[in-house]
Amino acid sequence: MSADLIRVTALTKSFDGKPVVENVSFSVPVGSVTVIIGPSGSGKTTILRSLNALEIAESGSVSVGDFNLDFATRPGAKQIAALRSRSGMVFQGNNLFGNLNVLANVTEGPIHGQKRNRAEVEAEGIALLELVGLGEKLNSYPHELSGGQQQRVGIARALALKPDFLLFDEPTSALDPELVGEVLAVMKDLAKQGWTMVVVTHEMRFARQVADQVIFIDKGQIIEQGKPEEILVKPKEPRTKEFLARILGEF
Repeated sequence: MSADLIRVTALTKSFDGKPVVENVSFSVPVGSVTVIIGPSGSGKTTILRSLNALEIAESGSVSVGDFNLDFATRPGAKQIAALRSRSGMVFQGNNLFGNLNVLANVTEGPIHGQKRNRAEVEAEGIALLELVGLGEKLNSYPHELSGGQQQRVGIARALALKPDFLLFDEPTSALDPELVGEVLAVMKDLAKQGWTMVVVTHEMRFARQVADQVIFIDKGQIIEQGKPEEILVKPKEPRTKEFLARILGEF
């Protein structure tokens, strides 16, 4: 059993006094893929964004390795930056800089944010774009790419930061159906390479094929979690069965 890289403990978050995440705890082993599923508005994205402090919870903690961020202590900018430096995130919308070409989009963070050597970063950026199948698009601009290609640039950009783990917030939900596969293929390759990943998605086939654990969230709480063959094939909780019946037409 691999050691845990990420540990989430009693995470709680409200918006306008309404709880959206309540007392959520789970761990993510090194080199594993955790997929978070659940209905819209269930708190999935809030949990994911708490893992890099894009959302600041009222209480609970997130630990990465030997670093711990306790939200109840109202962490300062340095602590938040320290947590964020451990992760790379791929958003639902690719959030690329429209005025920069593909290579510049990938290298912007390492060069200007991490103050790393430009030549070294650009060489790594070219290799990463080759990895995601976009080696021929170095000088293209975002508007010249398909949605799937833009998301693959977003993945390369996240990898360029050399993070400890990767976060994916419904990376295929805004794509046309025929483009979804190319993004999921890259994510499957990253999983095979041993990247630690936390993925919020509605792609149940991807979850079943790639996830080491699946967490089902509803109304801000973990209803059920376990291996994909347990949660997606033989769920125990009625709410999980109801959700999967709507998504998969089973149960």
